[in-house]
Amino acid sequence: MRMEQFHDRWTSVGTNSGILELKERPTPAQLKQYDIFKEFDDKLLEKISPDISIARWKAGAILFEEGSYIDLAFYIIRGNAKIQVSRNQSQQQQGNPIFNIERTLAIPMTMAVSPETEQPAGGTILISQIEKQIENVKKKTNEITFLATMDIDSAFGKESILEPGDIFGEIGALIGWPQVVTAQTTSECEIIQIRVPALRQMKRKSAALKEKIDKIYKDKLLLAQLKGTPLFQKCSDDFLESLKDKMELVSLDTGELITSEGEKVDCLYMVRSGFVRLAQKLGEGEMVVTYLSKGMTLGEVELLVQHTGGWVFTATAVEHTELVKLSIEAFNELVASFPEVETLLWNSAISRIKESGYSRKNIQQSEFIEIALKQGLVEGNSILAIDLDTCTRCDDCVRACADTHDGIPRFVREGNKYNNILLTRACYHCEDPVCLIGCPTGAIRRASVGSVVEIVDDLCIGCNICANNCPYDAITMFETGETWPNNMLPEPLRDKPRLLATKCNLCYDTGHDPACVSNCPHGCAVRVGSVEEFQSLISKKGSGTK
Repeated sequence: MRMEQFHDRWTSVGTNSGILELKERPTPAQLKQYDIFKEFDDKLLEKISPDISIARWKAGAILFEEGSYIDLAFYIIRGNAKIQVSRNQSQQQQGNPIFNIERTLAIPMTMAVSPETEQPAGGTILISQIEKQIENVKKKTNEITFLATMDIDSAFGKESILEPGDIFGEIGALIGWPQVVTAQTTSECEIIQIRVPALRQMKRKSAALKEKIDKIYKDKLLLAQLKGTPLFQKCSDDFLESLKDKMELVSLDTGELITSEGEKVDCLYMVRSGFVRLAQKLGEGEMVVTYLSKGMTLGEVELLVQHTGGWVFTATAVEHTELVKLSIEAFNELVASFPEVETLLWNSAISRIKESGYSRKNIQQSEFIEIALKQGLVEGNSILAIDLDTCTRCDDCVRACADTHDGIPRFVREGNKYNNILLTRACYHCEDPVCLIGCPTGAIRRASVGSVVEIVDDLCIGCNICANNCPYDAITMFETGETWPNNMLPEPLRDKPRLLATKCNLCYDTGHDPACVSNCPHGCAVRVGSVEEFQSLISKKGSGTK
């Protein structure tokens, strides 16, 4: 499968891709010729070799463009390249990944509760301690905010020259964010291309490589990203610069432990990508109480509230997750220097404890969060849900979708169910859309209108990469009935049936609301933009209200 992905990506070798020669799956002996691989044993190199290629690029070739999502790091072994920021900040933000500022600021989530349970139980002593120390909670907002994604902190229009031994593109690839520079060869180059699975294994095995990549991140990116998060926006550049050496970058695989309930607290964590599951002990087992997403923090409860007896939660990575770890000393400097930051952290602590108490009293809440994490609901910014108790299976939603999009329906009315609510196979418009990674033409992209992810038909070559990447089967391959012309590039497509990747785009370019919802005759099709909205939908369904 991995070798097929390489072939899909480089189908135009020698034609218009800029690649003159491509060597796939190099042997351990071949890899050990280069400094970046010398410290690894043959067993590891053999294991990761399917994710490594050595390409000879012609001069002037574009390696990747600003806004593109790639799953490759580039390591120059011969020749030179340059990177350049050619768009201003407002243009850059249009392609940046997003996070919901309501969750990031940890404003108490809107829990769907009945009147008699409006005050979540559990943790009441901690709540009262906190509420005595804070007067104002930031006003709730549903605004979506962009997160800084600079892969290198370069000024607009300025070029940086890359030489043999330089590695680039790795930070955006590891985190799953778009590149904000364009990389181009300035001479004929020989470049090692390392896909993310191999890069992650190399980084975990090599302290030297980890230190090198982390240093690049701290020197080129950390300041810009911290300034792009709500928690640090009020901090001065000088102060954030002083924090660099007091911060550690932590990478975790799926299911890896971050903290254990009751153990000593030694830091504050901030999530820079991925999701974190928070659980607490319950009898002989444990129950999930809430989760953290990009921009959120872990440790404010323990560091602000005294005598918690150690970590309040057991925290684990839900998927590959990247964290910033801030020492206690640096945390104390932060809250002492910036009262606004301390207020935000108190808000977060209040919210976290209330969520925990509510989940402990309402077991269905815990079960729901667990399902939301497993099924990817936490990623979604717009999920099409259908109440099957009122749905008559008339298919008006599907027909309306097809009528709006030239006869091609953009979703499938099937999928997972929860409480007899169907989560359709319609695009979630994820916060971190993995479908964008590896598209050879840039056909799938953010549409510069909030969270919408779209496919540009004229650019799509039907390679199936985005459909294979989507974990929710929300992208389908449509047979157009046409064939590619005999002058088509890349050449392997010539005279082959033309396929088109299709998916929901929320009808953003039609001037009306999503057709699937507005044309449902029974009002059973709805769009939910968060786990909390989905939870509220379930609560209303259970109480018989609309």
